[in-house]
Amino acid sequence: MQCDYFDAGRCRSCTLMGTPYRDQAADKAMRAAASLAEVAPHLRWLEPFTGAEQAFRNKAKLVVAGRAGAPTFGILDAAGRGVDLRRCGLYEPGLAATFDPLHRFVSDLGLEPYDVPGRRGELKHVIVTHSPDGEHLVRFVVRTHESVELLRAALPDLTAALPSARVVTANVLPEHKAVLEGDTEVVLTREALLPLRLPDVTLMLGPRSFLQTNTRVAVALYAQARAWVEDRSPATVWDLYCGVGGFALHLARPGRRVVGVETSAEAVAAATAGAIASGTGSPEVEFAVGDATTHRPDGPGPDLVVVNPPRRGIGPELAAWLEVSSASHLVYSSCHLGSLERDLTALPSWRAVEARPFDMFPQTTHLETAVLLERT
Repeated sequence: MQCDYFDAGRCRSCTLMGTPYRDQAADKAMRAAASLAEVAPHLRWLEPFTGAEQAFRNKAKLVVAGRAGAPTFGILDAAGRGVDLRRCGLYEPGLAATFDPLHRFVSDLGLEPYDVPGRRGELKHVIVTHSPDGEHLVRFVVRTHESVELLRAALPDLTAALPSARVVTANVLPEHKAVLEGDTEVVLTREALLPLRLPDVTLMLGPRSFLQTNTRVAVALYAQARAWVEDRSPATVWDLYCGVGGFALHLARPGRRVVGVETSAEAVAAATAGAIASGTGSPEVEFAVGDATTHRPDGPGPDLVVVNPPRRGIGPELAAWLEVSSASHLVYSSCHLGSLERDLTALPSWRAVEARPFDMFPQTTHLETAVLLERT
């Protein structure tokens, strides 16, 4: 992949830029195998799954800087000044096509971009998610409710400029701190959820729900988990850290009880809507709000557990429960090899039997790794 921003030294986010993509994927696979070699010496590694090396991201988190009427969409440099990255080659074409209309809308609206060094301004981020159908969820992160009302009044102009904007929200982040979003989310459109129609299920995405950033690789990840699960035919599956239900909905089958647990009530509502949209909405598929490390659904214990934790991993409390649980198989999807290695060490009653790397983040060192474990 060739990138003018990288060559000019304007953006160095892609730390592997310039390394042939085949070498990137091979190096990641070797690093994954080396990381788990001691804790899982008999682990069988499947062929790494790779997608496109560019034009793969389905979500853009754009820092807004510059000045009113002439904003930049991209990142900040070391001095806190805006670097416009609207021609970045990482984004799916349908996502990249939204940047110029949104830039014109923000410019015409006259919202003052937030100035980090000066600690003043209104508009901090524009966050856009692209669905396989070409629809979009657009979020504006602003500092005051006055800006929310300005955006509400200008919504007809936005939908005229970007008809694909199915969901538009304003997030209020009044504090001067380096975070992406605040606690208050105001939905400005009639629709509050963006449908993500994948080959086998439809996920419903809310404004703050987690989504794998690479749709093609995510579909392959779900398919791998389903293949492992179908070979073992569990009657009851628990999907811990279920998010909007990506794994749970792919594993749902008549006669199989699938329960998803997620701390975000918004994500659980989206997962429930996804079950209905996917045709799996029944008492056999349910989602519950709770801390995945401690919440245990009512009813029979699981035959198989799926965990897809954040970077910190599942931690000692959940690992201790898995040690004594009724489950005979575990599917662990990890975005961090260090926490994965630590968690596998904390599961002495389990044996990792098969694993597969998924290159969700080309041009970076980040890697998603799926592991199948069985009770010893």
